[in-house]
Amino acid sequence: MTLEPRDRRAIGILAAAVALILIYVLWPAGSVPAVVAPVGDPLANAEKRLAKLRENAATRSAKEDVLKQVSLDLAQREKGLILADTAPQAQAQLIQIVRRLGAAETPPIEIRATELGNIQPLGDAYGQAMVSVQIECRIDQLVNLLAALSSEPELVSTSDLRVTSSNVKEKTVGVRLTVAGIVPRRLLPQKAQDKKGGSPF
Repeated sequence: MTLEPRDRRAIGILAAAVALILIYVLWPAGSVPAVVAPVGDPLANAEKRLAKLRENAATRSAKEDVLKQVSLDLAQREKGLILADTAPQAQAQLIQIVRRLGAAETPPIEIRATELGNIQPLGDAYGQAMVSVQIECRIDQLVNLLAALSSEPELVSTSDLRVTSSNVKEKTVGVRLTVAGIVPRRLLPQKAQDKKGGSPF
């Protein structure tokens, strides 16, 4: 039996169709993304999404107002940072604050010696510069100095206070006062910037 050219073409087309069907059927199912039909009522789901979007839109302005208020509060508080280009300049500013407050006393309190401490990390964004000063004054002058220090616009506080009897006749005491001031974190040495510090409060 001989096949005519028309029959040969039909057999070739049939073979190609069978091959394509086998490829389609045996191809791995994981390569084609599965279409997932929505569960439940699509209209109810759309209404829930719309309600959630409306709720987010309604609270957005309130959230923006809170963010603005917090940003203003932060800017107000950061006005008290001791701003300097280097750590020694920040420490010099601390000494100047103590010197200015001591000069306002009658008689003026003079700084006899200073000692610069390390700048330590304070939280994630700040550092704490420390200086120690040695003075001799009366008790009432020391109380006035500490009160004036706490009312300064800069973020400074007393970190350590040691009082010893100095001159009984003149009723003066020797004082070693350590003052800490808040500085930007960029003033810390690189190793200290990688560490987190606690809060002094």
